[in-house]
Amino acid sequence: MSFELTYHGHSTWHVTVDDTTLLIDPFFDNAHSELTADDVDTPDYLLLTHGHADHIGHAAQFTEATLVATPEIVSYAGDELGFADAIGMNLGGTVECDDAFVTMVRADHTNGINTDHEYEGGMPAGFVISDTEPTQVADTESTTFYHAGDTALMSEMKDVIGPSLEPDAAAVPIGDHFTMGPMQAAIAVDWLDVEHAFPMHYDTFPPIEVDTDDWEREVQATESEVTTHILDGEESVVLD
Repeated sequence: MSFELTYHGHSTWHVTVDDTTLLIDPFFDNAHSELTADDVDTPDYLLLTHGHADHIGHAAQFTEATLVATPEIVSYAGDELGFADAIGMNLGGTVECDDAFVTMVRADHTNGINTDHEYEGGMPAGFVISDTEPTQVADTESTTFYHAGDTALMSEMKDVIGPSLEPDAAAVPIGDHFTMGPMQAAIAVDWLDVEHAFPMHYDTFPPIEVDTDDWEREVQATESEVTTHILDGEESVVLD
């Protein structure tokens, strides 16, 4: 199995698990990407963590993908964006997406969709993507990536996501103001007990401009053995 992560700035990630491609929260109007949505191939699956405009972003340009989101987001995307193929799921559920398994987990945040019609976004979420189905039996051969979505620090990272879903790598928001800042994001990385950590959701708007060095210093202060990666847009990492 091959497992590759590509960062497109803000919270936008392209994940390839063997022959399956997944795009998370497509929003290319950010400081770390030189691409437009037109430059990006349609993935097999499009994953949306919640309904805010900087996460739904350019979803309408990927309607040939299979959408994976809460039933509320799926309803909105079918009515307003033109998605015909979708998997509506909810917190705690796992769905098989060809070569990948996608588990939806909690995120502590708000949710909403700005349209002329009334739509509920459901609960905001994060996604845990693995090349094997999650079980209680530890699997040292599996590879797992956690996209935390927009979230505050929450004990579920320490009590559930880390020990039960066993992510090898995590992307955590560090921009503060709307999500965790550098200090709480560093604690999250420590609690998750991952080998690799990536910052996201920063520098896109003035309120979330931060120095990634601050986050790395906070991670070091936890004495975690994690390797931090500061990726610019379109940079990739292969997980072993």
